[in-house]
Amino acid sequence: MRAVRYHEYGGVETLVVEQVPEPRPGPGEIRIRVAAAGVNPIDWKLRSGAARGVLPVDLPAIPGREAVGVVDQVGAWVQGVSIGDRVFGLGGLTGATAELVVLLAWAHAPATWTDEEAAGAALASVTAMSGLKALGPLRGRTLLIEGAAGGVGSAAVEIAVAQGASVIGTARERNHAFLASLGAVPTTYGPGLAQRLATLAPGGVDIALDTAASGSLADLVAIVGDPARVSTIADHANAHRLGVHLPNVLNDPTLLAEAGELGRQGRYTPRIERTYPLEQIAEAHAYAERGHTQGKIVVRVAGDYP
Repeated sequence: MRAVRYHEYGGVETLVVEQVPEPRPGPGEIRIRVAAAGVNPIDWKLRSGAARGVLPVDLPAIPGREAVGVVDQVGAWVQGVSIGDRVFGLGGLTGATAELVVLLAWAHAPATWTDEEAAGAALASVTAMSGLKALGPLRGRTLLIEGAAGGVGSAAVEIAVAQGASVIGTARERNHAFLASLGAVPTTYGPGLAQRLATLAPGGVDIALDTAASGSLADLVAIVGDPARVSTIADHANAHRLGVHLPNVLNDPTLLAEAGELGRQGRYTPRIERTYPLEQIAEAHAYAERGHTQGKIVVRVAGDYP
């Protein structure tokens, strides 16, 4: 099969498209023929070696944690999915940017989602839902999302709105129209945030989710008044010190199924900023490293690329 691999840690120039052996699903796993795969910060951090002290990988490695495609093999003890089903889901830390990938957690992809949208759904939705669930019920509460325009942030906005929250999202001003289209009230981040929120939410902000690790965690605690009402999926360094929630994001098929159901209801559509063909994987990683700001980056693996 064709796959992207890197044989050593380094820059985007280490990424090559080549023929590699096919993976086989073990018990409780499935294999899919990949239509498209997501590109996430963890992919370039692993490839560059920036994360090797915490998350070393066996080289050569295939980048990618998430994909969408059609099931072509089913491992022992797997139930609820059949060969030919279209699913989206998560593999291990690596392996998804290939024609075939083994998934450890998955859900049926809504027909309402394109392959690109489904490819960008799994990691963002599981991460966003983990952060939101730590804050308790959302209906009727005012939620502040720090870093609301990125892949996880935009997913959190739509999911929280679908669950009945009033959402205020921080982002650069050029992304405010994007946030408004998702159902959030946009504002800028940085100095003066508390004052801006006093105008936007006269009744106060009930809970906050940090997706950016921009150094604002202490400010979020001060804004909501209680560290138990703040969750972060990004600021590991300060979460324990401040006593806020730091959810453990797992390959959770239940959360994937919840995201898929919201998609079927038309209440959550993964937002894709850019799509690249497989042969432009280096460009996709380079763009991701620069820090995209409106949704997800996706690599098209199979089918015609427009």
